[in-house]
Amino acid sequence: MTTLWPFFAVIVLLAFSGFFSGSETALTAASRARMHAMEKDGDKRAARVNRLLADQESLIGAILLGNNLVNILASALATAMFLSWFGDAGVPIATAVMTVLVLVFAEVMPKTYAISNSDNVAMAVSQPITWLVKTFAWIVNIIQFIVKITLRIFGIRADQGLVSAEEEIRGAIDLHHSEGGVAEHDRHMLVGALDLKDLTVADLMIHRKNINMIDADQPARDIVMTALSSPHTRLPLYRGSQDEIIGILHAKDLLRAIAPLRGDLNKLDLDSIIREPWFVPETLTVQEQLNAFLKKRNHFALVVDEYGALEGLITLEDILEEIVGDIRDEHDVAVQGVRPQPDGSVNVDGVVTIRDLNRALGWNLPDEEAVTIAGLVIHEAQTIPEPGQRFSFHGYRFDVLRKSRNQITALRVKQDEGVS
Repeated sequence: MTTLWPFFAVIVLLAFSGFFSGSETALTAASRARMHAMEKDGDKRAARVNRLLADQESLIGAILLGNNLVNILASALATAMFLSWFGDAGVPIATAVMTVLVLVFAEVMPKTYAISNSDNVAMAVSQPITWLVKTFAWIVNIIQFIVKITLRIFGIRADQGLVSAEEEIRGAIDLHHSEGGVAEHDRHMLVGALDLKDLTVADLMIHRKNINMIDADQPARDIVMTALSSPHTRLPLYRGSQDEIIGILHAKDLLRAIAPLRGDLNKLDLDSIIREPWFVPETLTVQEQLNAFLKKRNHFALVVDEYGALEGLITLEDILEEIVGDIRDEHDVAVQGVRPQPDGSVNVDGVVTIRDLNRALGWNLPDEEAVTIAGLVIHEAQTIPEPGQRFSFHGYRFDVLRKSRNQITALRVKQDEGVS
């Protein structure tokens, strides 16, 4: 019996090793979001898991310390036991046997179970692991100090490579999308919400050349007919130059004003119904603009550059479309400027934004240096191309179809052969 006690001791130590290995896997793989939600609902085990994960250095250090202690002790006992049984041949035998036992029963099996039930296992082991962390705290602190000093000698900081919460969310979205768990449209919505603070209003605004404006010096009837025929409910009014915006005409305000006039539009007092224009700088982030829209309860703003010159306009709908995709109602005019061709190419108006083209076709053209597709071609070509010229970059072929003065108005775009 006295010769069998090392055998039973090795079995017990292997069980402890499996416990430590499974606990490490379960705690590191546990869903932080689910643990946080369960803690808010009053689950004490989830609260313990969150406290352990809040100091991962101490957690991992304590588990590794315990795991190495039992593994080394189990190997030493097994070696002594096999030496007594087989003499000098006991060393290689003990090595082979312990490698198999540790690998199967103390590593692979407990970790496989833990990874498939990470949340439940993490909560189950949270109490004993908490005791372990507290017991080994002073030893782990010494080990951490030695590790940090050693890394510092080699010029390595222990806090390098930390991933921000936003990067972690983006990575999770892309991972689940690649695995088929998140649809393409849902991915665009989730990533679009994260992108708002990285975009400026200049990236989403409607350029001044595409704004429907009304000359306030026109006869009242012409103003009314222009407003009623427009698909938009808010229209900028100008006098003299289009840079001189005097106000915003809202279709509802116009209808309320002309209803009592019984058709005599000459009595219309335009100045009494126009709203004060709201000007915002083009450098404002989209997230800041969204917050401003919600705070002021105003959905329409004019964008100006640093000199105060009109650059375009942005609406709440433009920002929402960046998240949820194109929003159209029965009054919208479906002019997208993107026309697929039978040969697989796409005819694109020069003013179409790169972001809209990427979203519509699932492409990945870069939008860091230019907003529109015409701007991208000019940036890459480093010149203003002429109709008939062809360029290839970023895996796509661009044929210039039409140009007006210094502006590219139409292109044909096609993916280069072999590029998917």
